[in-house]
Amino acid sequence: MLPQHEGVQLLRIIVTGAAGFIGFHFAQRLLTEGHTVIGLDNLNDYYDVRLKEDRLALLRQYPEFHFERVGLEDGERVKGIFRVAGAERVVHLAAQAGVRYSLQNPLVYIQSNVLGFTNVLEACRELQIPHLIYASSSSVYGANAKIPFSVRDNVDHPVSIYAATKKADELLAHTYSHLFALPTTGLRFFTVYGPWGRPDMAYFSFTKAILEGRPIQVFNHGRMQRDFTYIDDIVEGMVRLLDRIPRPNPELRGSSLDPGTSHAPYRIYNIGNNKPVELLRFIEVLEQALGKQAIKEFLPMQPGDVPVTYADIDDLEREIGFRPATSLEEGIGRFVRWYLDYYR
Repeated sequence: MLPQHEGVQLLRIIVTGAAGFIGFHFAQRLLTEGHTVIGLDNLNDYYDVRLKEDRLALLRQYPEFHFERVGLEDGERVKGIFRVAGAERVVHLAAQAGVRYSLQNPLVYIQSNVLGFTNVLEACRELQIPHLIYASSSSVYGANAKIPFSVRDNVDHPVSIYAATKKADELLAHTYSHLFALPTTGLRFFTVYGPWGRPDMAYFSFTKAILEGRPIQVFNHGRMQRDFTYIDDIVEGMVRLLDRIPRPNPELRGSSLDPGTSHAPYRIYNIGNNKPVELLRFIEVLEQALGKQAIKEFLPMQPGDVPVTYADIDDLEREIGFRPATSLEEGIGRFVRWYLDYYR
């Protein structure tokens, strides 16, 4: 029988990308609940490595945190770590992120997001992991025009290399669920923001530029809309899904199938705020939190971008009884307070 902590069944959980933005927050939440976390990360220099190391330093304060520096492209090493870890859950959050960067460096994305994920799937298959949760992305909706985006919609028209790799991950996960009965849950994250975030994200780079008195680049002349989702809401949804292990449903075959269902132990969920916000409104909230106006440079839409993201989260709410509720004003306020303290 697994150990308990204040009514919570304690687990050994592998978290890939543990030094990343979402991985750090998720691992920290697990550790505060008493779980054991085996964190994997390659600490690459896509953005400031010091930020990743500072996140890790906070996680290392917990005795139940164990860290392995590894690139997931090294399949044998990944399997070796998984064999020793004795994990009951794997949460795969490691990835090469960034839509625009993928246009210049496609092979990096194939190596990290496709080969790396395949190595994770292989390790989970070999060790018969009871549940693999992995990060997908709202970017898979690509050229879809119907909003809000639903997991029932086809996602066959990606508009960036990054999005194509995330769609490939969903297909690989389904194949492993079908062939090897590996329970997998994919999470399509919608524009996650908050303290300890990624410096390449707009809210982070905007904050830096506004404080330094430099112009910010506002694409599509500010008419983009994003379903900004606060990090704590993302983490809450993930924690609740740990024990919602997908089960096979043999009745779902042929004409009864849609992209959000399967006969295999496989599920996909959107995790978003279900409330798109125009970019100019987002900038206004950021200006208010900083007490300083932005100098705006309006530019056309960039290749790989989409005008709107908007999550239909009905399936998620039905499954776990939760929907994100952090307002933009509250979330940006928390981010700005963290930013000013961290970079003071």
